[in-house]
Amino acid sequence: MDHRQVSLVAGIPTLDIRTFTQGTDAEKSAFVKDLGNAYESIGFAAIHGHGIPDDLISKLYAESASFFALPYEVKSQYARPEANNQRGFVSMGVEHAKGSQAADLKEFWQVGQPTPPEGYEPSHFPTNETVSERPEFQATAVQAFEALEDLGRSILQAIALHLEIEESYFDEWVRGGNSILRAIHYPAIQQEPESAVRAGQHEDINLITLLVGASAAGLEVLRHDNQWIPITALPEHIVVNVGDMLQRLTNHRLKSTTHRVVNPPRSEWGKPRFSMPFFCHPQPAMRLDALPHLVPEGTEPVDAPISAGEYLNERLKEIGLAK
Repeated sequence: MDHRQVSLVAGIPTLDIRTFTQGTDAEKSAFVKDLGNAYESIGFAAIHGHGIPDDLISKLYAESASFFALPYEVKSQYARPEANNQRGFVSMGVEHAKGSQAADLKEFWQVGQPTPPEGYEPSHFPTNETVSERPEFQATAVQAFEALEDLGRSILQAIALHLEIEESYFDEWVRGGNSILRAIHYPAIQQEPESAVRAGQHEDINLITLLVGASAAGLEVLRHDNQWIPITALPEHIVVNVGDMLQRLTNHRLKSTTHRVVNPPRSEWGKPRFSMPFFCHPQPAMRLDALPHLVPEGTEPVDAPISAGEYLNERLKEIGLAK
């Protein structure tokens, strides 16, 4: 079997996960090296060969579109501000990028861990919502959540090997972790927008983010030369990027890359945009203190010690989801 293929889609490396999960020792080592190089340079990679069924993704998009088409009065019944907006419906105007007062032009639905760890703290793992008007929506989202959580664990195993720590380092932290699957709807633009962006430039909070395509272009990544480049993966690819938690843990060896979603050209204003990121979080107790062997002798870690739960709460307040 030779699935090894490193190519570029819109400027980011594309890798076949089967070379890691099913390949020879040499293929597995090559995948680890290529993935590590991607995350130390641009912070993004496109993964294919993941085995997540196309019909599951298609159904998730269809169910999401049907939900967002419901009247606002219906959708708002499923808002959960008391859970820091980590479950259910979040309306337009709530979330904004860190350091920005301009709200993102999106509404979204949040699905959390369906199988929390034993003895979990309820405040960290609120129950998921079910939409009575769209009974298949939540079931489909949970199925996608579990498939993406499995893929995320495999990618983190490769990252662990790149960092020269135990391959299983992240496994128990991510299994039953505080991950979120977010179905995002950017409505069609009806009038001259106040800003050129639908979602302001930001870095993700979590360990890694798995982005299941998007219904339209718009995602841009800030390269290290301060140039914005568009990222449009092929339908069979899942774009995976490093988040701030992993950047902290690796003392910034792996880069949490700045990205944004820009408005389409005027000719495309009438089309909505849907996106399905999976934010892979560990359990709240995981420490994000820099790994000692990644802190050069005689220096201090870039970031102060903190747990994943503490850091998540801090960041949710900064972006307007928690009070």
